[in-house]
Amino acid sequence: MLNASAVLAGCMVGAGVALLVRELSPSQPALDAALQRTPPGGSLAAAEPEPTGRDEVWGRWLLDRLGHVPGVRVPTTDLALLGQAPGRFLLTKVALAALGLLAPAVAMVPWLVLGTMPFYLPPVMGLAAAAVLWCVPDWSVRDQAKRARQEFAHAIAAYLDLVALKRAGDAGPTEALERAAQVGTGWAFTRLQQAFLRARLDKIPPWQALEDLTGELDLPALADVADIMRLSAHDGAAVYTTLRARARSLRAELLATQAGEANADSEKMTAPGALLAVLVMLLIAFPAVIRILTT
Repeated sequence: MLNASAVLAGCMVGAGVALLVRELSPSQPALDAALQRTPPGGSLAAAEPEPTGRDEVWGRWLLDRLGHVPGVRVPTTDLALLGQAPGRFLLTKVALAALGLLAPAVAMVPWLVLGTMPFYLPPVMGLAAAAVLWCVPDWSVRDQAKRARQEFAHAIAAYLDLVALKRAGDAGPTEALERAAQVGTGWAFTRLQQAFLRARLDKIPPWQALEDLTGELDLPALADVADIMRLSAHDGAAVYTTLRARARSLRAELLATQAGEANADSEKMTAPGALLAVLVMLLIAFPAVIRILTT
């Protein structure tokens, strides 16, 4: 009985660890599949693919029933930036919470059978574990979205220089924006290319598509590009100097942010270093103290 319970508890804990690792290290979505699901003549934002996998079906079912419940928050903006489905995100939250609720009870079955543990301890620990695991996907998505926005800001700094060079070569505002986006590689430039494709399909100016993308994904650095190019198109202003200046200021902001994060990480290492020094001092003084106490 004890061996079977121990094996079952180990399997539950292993499954929980595997699911947690999978959530904390998600893979990038395939953008070509999203383009293939887009209806002809329609907008990329309006395309809503039908769920195909079992996870997507269950995720959509949970989203329809729990999406409007108070206290259940789905970060749709961050998920859209990361290319993750809200239904799959909610399914992961529910699965992790259920695992945290059941794992302590299963793991403590041998001690409950032997009567060496209070009966109320597994439910209390299960509720605590479920509450923590319920929040883990939110923390993971928030951290990933923060890193993605920083990466996008770096890409926008390079994109500003590319647009400035295209404008210096007598390219029009629309041509400069589209050709500069085609030069770059990476998911950030792919998002820009999709935005310009949507602008062509919807017959709207490209800077309007950039503004829509800014509001959809919460990308403040992209709004400056739209404002500058709108000014160039409407007033015929020479924006080469403005674009280069904005690129330099954006790089300075990113460097300042990275310096602040590095300083914060260095300060976090102060306490462990001081604790390690105290432990070393105690280890050095321990033999002398023992000798004094024993004589």
